[in-house]
Amino acid sequence: MRAIKHKLLFNPKPATIRANDIRAPAFIRNIMSESDQAPAFNRPRLVTKKVPAKLQHEGDGAVVRRGIGRSELKSLDPFLMLDDFSVAPPAGFPDHPHRGFETVTYMLQGGMTHQDFAGHKGTIRPGDVQWMTAGRGIIHSEMPAGDGTTSKGLQLWINLSSKDKMIEPRYQELLKEDIKRAESDGVEVRVIAGESMGVRSPVFTRTPAMYLDFTLKPRAQLHQNIPEAWNSFVYVIEGEGVFGSPNSSSAAAHHVLVLSPGDGLSVWNRSSKTLRFVLAAGQPINEPVVQYGPFVMNTQAEIDRTIEDYQHCRNGFEMAKNWRSQ
Repeated sequence: MRAIKHKLLFNPKPATIRANDIRAPAFIRNIMSESDQAPAFNRPRLVTKKVPAKLQHEGDGAVVRRGIGRSELKSLDPFLMLDDFSVAPPAGFPDHPHRGFETVTYMLQGGMTHQDFAGHKGTIRPGDVQWMTAGRGIIHSEMPAGDGTTSKGLQLWINLSSKDKMIEPRYQELLKEDIKRAESDGVEVRVIAGESMGVRSPVFTRTPAMYLDFTLKPRAQLHQNIPEAWNSFVYVIEGEGVFGSPNSSSAAAHHVLVLSPGDGLSVWNRSSKTLRFVLAAGQPINEPVVQYGPFVMNTQAEIDRTIEDYQHCRNGFEMAKNWRSQ
């Protein structure tokens, strides 16, 4: 969701991301305990960093709250960017390219109409998910649907390993009613990717990952297992909650919470209002990352070739030559 109008203007330095060498668990499970002090995990994950998602302008007149992909939190392997976007016509994200990673767009309000140079077109509505593998190259647009209604949602960028960066593009799209959900003891989960509370998403994650949308009623609590070798974070959408330890201070909406290594996360809603957040976790790729705007590769030489491919409409960008979104 980062548009380019004419040319790429910046070239961040390469960032090498390393994984923690931790034993992975045999399975994922969800446990609801009887009290705040009940030990749910051998190694509970704690909040190691709290990062506010700050407002900035993107695309053509659009506004996003960026939580991952800014100076305070440049990346969290394999996650490259997290935007909480809010956009109303005529603003939006006009024609722009991607290569080398995946975008996951999760609508919370309104709708976004997307179309690409291969003829793929559609509109995602509240609760819908588009999991797009850009691979070797896509040029597309993302514009708000409707007659002036503000469209809101989350877009998460997930890196691809070097062996997958040049695969053919593909889409996985789920309507709201197709996303599996479960509810117990004041906790509801919508399983976008991975598994929780006995239900599993059909989404194939080329980079192994989980993406869960939790809603906790007042005084509810949650204990969610996470593979120990994976990096993880929480983004608070609504309300406030206590994450990691019952003695931790509460975290409010529009904050990214980076979690420590461990086998699971505990959450308590001690407020009188509903708490809603997403929990994302992924297996670190542990490879060099060189990012140039919407292109993410492993070396500067690969970035240089990508820019040339984009400019000359080749090696994945062939269909861009005469294409403009409608």
